[in-house]
Amino acid sequence: MKKKQWYDYLWIWPILYFALGFFNILFAWLGMIDFLLPLFIAVMGGNKFFCNDLCGRGRLFAVIPKTFKFTRKKAAPAWLSSKWFRYGFLVFFAAMFCNVAYQTWLVFGGAASLKETVKLFWTFRVPWGWAYTAGTAPEWAAQFSFGFYSLMLTSALIGLILMMFYRPRTWCVFCPMGSMTQLICKARHRGEEPDR
Repeated sequence: MKKKQWYDYLWIWPILYFALGFFNILFAWLGMIDFLLPLFIAVMGGNKFFCNDLCGRGRLFAVIPKTFKFTRKKAAPAWLSSKWFRYGFLVFFAAMFCNVAYQTWLVFGGAASLKETVKLFWTFRVPWGWAYTAGTAPEWAAQFSFGFYSLMLTSALIGLILMMFYRPRTWCVFCPMGSMTQLICKARHRGEEPDR
């Protein structure tokens, strides 16, 4: 049996992240680790070490079926892993992140007021007012937290839904961070001699 590594327990990270954000939305900023670390590793190392070993979400999607004794062997539809869908979803996801940043900018500039809601699937508003006490942080910081938490929660729910119908880590085939790190790795290794 393969000896467990410390990163085998990183499935705890997304659970902790969503639990902390549920009670205090400002913890949503911790999710930036999941945005910046994979990019840093891809740029510096030229590999997908984060996706393969450190991604807590991917590990969680693998642990849940083992723990609850259900495993789907069914492959996801081929279009989910197609280049046009992966990069299309990356563009869509980037647009949603830019929207979060724009809403944050509006609140920062005083052109909009803080909206204490989490949007599920970019559409359904869920009041989340209990998770933030006015004056705890600048309103723009809270606005970013609500928007970013929405993004993280929606993508986690998509992954969980896919996990129930297909293989556990189906989300990983079109994960925006995975697509970005793949593009970075390809750019870094362009022109290099292939391994023999």
